[in-house]
This record gives sequence, structure tokens and C-alpha cells, in this order.
Amino acid sequence: MDSLRDVEAAEYAQYVRSEALELEGGRAARKSLEKIERAMDAANYTHASAREAHCWFDSDRVANDPATTAWKRLARWRQACWREARGYPVGAAPYGGGLRSTLVGSRTELAYARRTGANFVSPQALSAVNARLERSEPHQMLDADRLWANLLSSMPLCFNLFGALASSGAAAERALHAWWPELPDGHVSLKFEHSPGRCDPSFLGNKSAFDVAFEVAGAGTCAILGVETKYHEHAEATATPEPQALARYTAVTERSGVFRSGWQAQVIGTPLQQLWQDHLLVLAMLQHPSQRWQQGRFVLVYPALNPSFALAAARYKALLADTTTFQAVTIETLLQTNAALDRTTRDAIQARYL
Repeated sequence: MDSLRDVEAAEYAQYVRSEALELEGGRAARKSLEKIERAMDAANYTHASAREAHCWFDSDRVANDPATTAWKRLARWRQACWREARGYPVGAAPYGGGLRSTLVGSRTELAYARRTGANFVSPQALSAVNARLERSEPHQMLDADRLWANLLSSMPLCFNLFGALASSGAAAERALHAWWPELPDGHVSLKFEHSPGRCDPSFLGNKSAFDVAFEVAGAGTCAILGVETKYHEHAEATATPEPQALARYTAVTERSGVFRSGWQAQVIGTPLQQLWQDHLLVLAMLQHPSQRWQQGRFVLVYPALNPSFALAAARYKALLADTTTFQAVTIETLLQTNAALDRTTRDAIQARYL
């Protein structure tokens, strides 16, 4: 075995012997790892097959977190298998390839991906992608190469999951009321990779955006539901915001009244910070001087096997005195909800990602 696999094996051995498993959250972490290992066995995953599929990368290793490492390796390999089964040509890093490029099994060759839309599981999803790329937003951070060619990226997942709703108001209304029946009745519009105002100080003054935003306009009321999708990613600690930005974020947080006392120490500079900043965009919209939105919620969507975001969501929710504006839901739950998505879309997403 090579040194990286030796390191992972040693970390795993230490992990399963650790007394920390007897502490709060330890048993849950161990169960997460066991579930992922069962999924690996069921899919006939091996480290050797990952190497052969150009899916063995140091970047997938999360130090001292065997469960998340295992999930990231499985997720990457799944995407490579999905691509290979369909005969799509392998992609590279960088996306454009070249003499010094590295083959990446979880990518499709860029020119082929752009020409065919191979990253998208339905014509409706591809149509939603083309429509979004034709409609630029100020200060947007949408990476088109990643969108077209990176099978592992959560942004294509978002289009695949919700793209079928973009061209039909009736389908969007039906799905939203199946998933979130507490939302008001009204016309549903959705926008992908959307912010109400990037760099606008009346919101957050940063470039935060939702992967997809659903706006429900009813009689005398308007609700916003902002969604962030995750797949292969894990919750990572991020740098503390600059003082001016932090002051604005703190003001929105405190004005919302939804956080418990002492939230700062458990959020700022921790793996929960990114969830907080995404959640804040909804809270800032509810506080906006225009008074356009009377109801709002931030929704984190992630795979049930992703242990990092399962834990992050639980920890974040525990910091909220009022959970009305935050929800974490698995992809599996969305797919299993009756009357939300058509069967063809559900089956395609299930086969692709889960």
C-alpha cells in the first residue's frame, strides 16, 4: 500500500479504538462510517477500482474523519462509474486538458460536455442550465466549465434535482407544496444560482447566493425559500469575516431573534460559518427595507450518507431558538415525497447520485 492509504488505515484504526466513540456523537459517527462501508461493499467499490477509474486524490482525504473521507471517495467513484457506463469521455484537471493535465474520472471531457449536455439527466434540466447561462446576474460566481463538465459538483446536482420545475409553474407549485405544505398559496418562480443583490449593503454586502431560490407570490404575501445543495463537499472551517462584514452579519443575526445566546463562539470561524452566512441571506431578505418578503426559509439539501453535513446541520439547528427559517433535508427525502417529482426524474437522480 502507498503512504496515503497507510495513513488512512492508521487513522481508521485509531478512530475505532478511540474513547471518543463513547462520548456524545461518537456512536453516531461510527454508525455513519459503517453505513458508508456497507454502501461501498454493495457497489463493489475498492481502492484499486478508484485508482483505475482516475478517482484517487489526496483532496478527498479529510484528516481525522474516516467517515467523510470514505463518503468523498465513494461519491467521486460513483460519478466515474455513471460516466463510464454511458460511454462519456473522461475529463481532466484543468478542464481544458493539455500536456500537463491529470485525468479525473468524475469529470467529462469539456468539449463533449458542452456539446452534449451530458452532465444533466433530463432535457428540462439542460434547458434550465441554458436559460440561466443566458441570463447573467451582477457579480455572479457561476463557473460554466465546472457546471458543464464536473459530474461531482453540487451545482449540476441542483439543476438535475430542480430543473424539471423551471419550465412549468404548475409543476413547481405542486412540488413545493408537497415538500413544504406550510408555504402560502401563490405563483411560484425559481431562479438558479441567484442572489437578490450581490454586494448590495441593504442585504449582506457580499456575493452570497442560493443554488436555487423559490419565490412564492400570493395574495398580499411573498415568501422566499433559498436552497443550498451539497453532495461531495464537507463542512470546513472558514476565515473569520472582515470586521465591517462581521458587524453587518452580526446585526442581521441579532435582529432576527432566532439564535440562542452564545452562538458566536460556535459559528464564527468554524465549519458552521458557511451555513450561517447562507442562512443570513434569507434573514436579510426578511429584514429588507422594501418589505417584499414576509416569510422565508433557508434549506440545506444533502445526501443521507454525507456525514459531515448531517453533523453540521444538527449542530447548527441546536443553536437556533426558533427553527422556522432553517431546515436540513436529505436528497432521499425529497425524492421519496409523493407528488413532488415525476418518476423519470426521480429514477434518474437516484441512479446517478445515490
